[in-house]
Amino acid sequence: MREQPSYLRIADVLRQRIADQEWSPGDQLPSRADLARECGVSDAVIRRAQEALISQGVLEGRAGSGTYVAEPRQRLLMVRAREHGRGDSSFRTDMAALGKKATWESRSDAMVPAPAHIAERLGIPEGDYCVRTSYEFLADGRPSHVLTSWEPYSITGGTLVVMPDGGPLAGKGVPRRMAEIGIKVSRVVERPAPGHANAEEADLLGIQRGALVTRIQRTYYSDDGRAIETADIVVPESLCVIEYEFPVSSS
Repeated sequence: MREQPSYLRIADVLRQRIADQEWSPGDQLPSRADLARECGVSDAVIRRAQEALISQGVLEGRAGSGTYVAEPRQRLLMVRAREHGRGDSSFRTDMAALGKKATWESRSDAMVPAPAHIAERLGIPEGDYCVRTSYEFLADGRPSHVLTSWEPYSITGGTLVVMPDGGPLAGKGVPRRMAEIGIKVSRVVERPAPGHANAEEADLLGIQRGALVTRIQRTYYSDDGRAIETADIVVPESLCVIEYEFPVSSS
């Protein structure tokens, strides 16, 4: 068997010391140099061990201060496929069940050229204009997940629903907004995959760069088979639990 990497072994040691209450939530850990001498490893090994524990939510790093034992934080339950047509209200429902207040911040940019991977998902030529909307969802003011949506400008341009975060149907969700302009959404496809947070995502979510996340690629389709919106949803493993819920037919 291959020997366990040194940083994972040290991460296990630090995790056990926390479990044994040598350090309590909120306590600052000794310096990396002190821990390196104590554990008989290099500073780099301590750094990687701490980064692994930060990505798991066991530790938290504070810029210019040091590394601390993280305060226990309840992981949020996100129910997928409950009611896709309800827009942001489904997030409100999930958070209300946990006794938390749901809010979000958003920004839409019109006529953004579609990059190749988005154009492929939407079935449009690369460079065609889209409306791109970025969302940051918060529970009691703390980030829970982020979402970036793309809609072809050729579908919504010149209508009341061109900006998903503005107008009379702001926040009502893709199916409701599309129905306003005569487009019926008949299905949605989601493809979850494991990943790691990049620098921008880590900054928005308050997690360590490289922390484990679930990336959900979501695409809405109209009843004539067109892709009318696609989105990337980034859900941190340390902050949220994803649950899929489907109706069951007895026939």
